[in-house]
Amino acid sequence: MDMDRTACYRAISTRDGRFDGRLFVGVKTTGVYCRPICPARTPKFENVSFHASAAAAQEAGFRPCLRCRPEISPELAFWRGTSNTVSRALALIESGGLDDNDVEGLAARLGVGGRQLRRLFRQHVGASPVAVAQTRRVLLAKQLIHDTSLPMAEVALASGFNSVRRFNETFRQLFGRPPAALRRTRDKTRREAGALSVRLAYRPPYDWDAMLSFLRARAIPGVEIVCGNSYRRTIAIGHNSGVVSVQPADNNRIDVRVRFPDMAALPSIIARVRRVFDLAADPDTIAAHLALDDALAPLVKARPGLRVPGAWDGFELGVRAIFGQQITVAAATNLLGRLVQAFGDQLPPAMREEGLSHLFPSTARVAKADLARLGMPAARAEAVTSLAQAISADPAIFSRGASLEDAIRKLRSLRGIGEWTAQYIAMRELREPDAFPGADIGLLRAMTDSAGRRPSPSELLSRSEGWRPWRAYAALHLWAAGANAVTLSGKIDEREA
Repeated sequence: MDMDRTACYRAISTRDGRFDGRLFVGVKTTGVYCRPICPARTPKFENVSFHASAAAAQEAGFRPCLRCRPEISPELAFWRGTSNTVSRALALIESGGLDDNDVEGLAARLGVGGRQLRRLFRQHVGASPVAVAQTRRVLLAKQLIHDTSLPMAEVALASGFNSVRRFNETFRQLFGRPPAALRRTRDKTRREAGALSVRLAYRPPYDWDAMLSFLRARAIPGVEIVCGNSYRRTIAIGHNSGVVSVQPADNNRIDVRVRFPDMAALPSIIARVRRVFDLAADPDTIAAHLALDDALAPLVKARPGLRVPGAWDGFELGVRAIFGQQITVAAATNLLGRLVQAFGDQLPPAMREEGLSHLFPSTARVAKADLARLGMPAARAEAVTSLAQAISADPAIFSRGASLEDAIRKLRSLRGIGEWTAQYIAMRELREPDAFPGADIGLLRAMTDSAGRRPSPSELLSRSEGWRPWRAYAALHLWAAGANAVTLSGKIDEREA
């Protein structure tokens, strides 16, 4: 990645917070790499190198700074729009795409060759895919060492290392000392009542109220609850279940509290929290692009920190979308509550909290269930059953692929999923920043001109070409501009009904 040394040096000299997460500086005299806001004395110009990512700095031979802690810097997806392939690969790596697979396998999922994927990573991230995965593990481990009192064996497990021995060797090679030596305060604990807390950074601004309003309107009774400024939900990974809660913290971070019996699932849980709360967004880049459109400029100015809410689970979102076809959000949510009560497993008593009692039903349970008893149209019940059966046969249906177009085609091949539903799933589950349900009635209504003329879906799609590659964010701004945005349901085609 091309980085102007003079501009980068000016950023670290002034400790410009706008560059936090956008670049990392390697200091040749100390062998560490820092955030641009590091409080340490600014090194000489000739003694520094600049890197597009923490992985690139670490692969260049630098170790993370113990003072400014690169592991808690915002993880920006600034490469989106420059390389969609890299963006999709990074999302797959974060969700464990290289844990049980190699680069060739990852590349195959993206429709490219391994050599091409490595070249794209060098160009856009400055490091190899393997280095990115390794750096993620190291930085998560370092954060857990600093911020929790977990035993080192549990830190190794929770950060994705296959063995404690490998964990110890990595830290000795990187820092010249065992991992336990990095723990500054041994009596500090953030693990209480069986819960572990970690803090995740984001780039401001962040419209927390809008995010919670969106989630509150769609919270499934027994599975999710929004209370005050926090979001809580039940979770299931493998054969284990638990609870996760999220609320804002200071210094542009969110506090994530996890109660789960298997800490090896922590990287997966963190990845899902990042996805639900869109923590990788670069609001400055997105806002600058969308503000070029006269209709969007005042909306972006009014809500500069608006994010695209993600989904915790693809099947859950697919059921939400199908249930919500041609009815209000409130009606769909009530119907989902009945589904959970009828077919969802109860949360173990030790894990239950006020308002949280059930897990969302599994695909296997729904595939065999008689959904007609919930009081919904037969065609829609059959569509949900068909979706459950399809995911049971191919769990990778909701994983990101080679392109947005390929993903939409794959989703539309499923019974009961038309264009609107496919685009909605792509927005929230696949985290496609350019997904856009152009036939949505709320979007069409928001684009009504001063003469009262509402555009047709084809006209709106044509207008949205100028919003690429951030059309999903444009959709959120248009929905938020409505008088009752959270209750809008999408306009759908006959096939979805």
